[in-house]
Amino acid sequence: MLPSHFFANLARMRLIYRWPLMRNIQPENIAEHSLQVAMVAHALGLIHNRLFGGNVDADRAAVMALYHDSSEVLTGDLPTPVKYFNPEIAREYKKIELAAEQRLLAMLPPELMEDFRPLLDSGAQDAELARLVKDADTLCAYTKCLEELSVGNREFEPARKRLEGMLEARMSPQMRYFIDVFVASFSLPLDELNAH
Repeated sequence: MLPSHFFANLARMRLIYRWPLMRNIQPENIAEHSLQVAMVAHALGLIHNRLFGGNVDADRAAVMALYHDSSEVLTGDLPTPVKYFNPEIAREYKKIELAAEQRLLAMLPPELMEDFRPLLDSGAQDAELARLVKDADTLCAYTKCLEELSVGNREFEPARKRLEGMLEARMSPQMRYFIDVFVASFSLPLDELNAH
């Protein structure tokens, strides 16, 4: 049996920082971000099922979310203004991301590849669960902006506005519920979070 570098590479997620062009009061790496996205994707799935007649596997959405940025251990986190500077750059970067997904998948022992394919290969993912993960990813980017703004970091104001537009464009009943019930708390100081 040959050794695999798959999990050693994933352990490097903690070394890849998000928002690299912006001044951060609290730096955020993709390992931390992926955990938060997993929790929110799980919640969105549960909310969808419990309150809005859905029938999705919330646990599976959480696991997909844990791996959603894993290809960045090979590519780094390309800043949004660069990634979407023009359609040509966006298309080419998407090709790089897809190649990184396949490279990570190829690091696995053959007997595990098919189990990990729906977690790593964006082309092999369940579309409804992938949307939940993307919704959670967008919500988490938005709450990061709220946290930074709440401590006076105006650097995140343009990103907040852009993400509000993205949230409105993606809005679903479960997202609206999550925003209405949970999001305001991200702007509160610790004493107010613990007051209730």
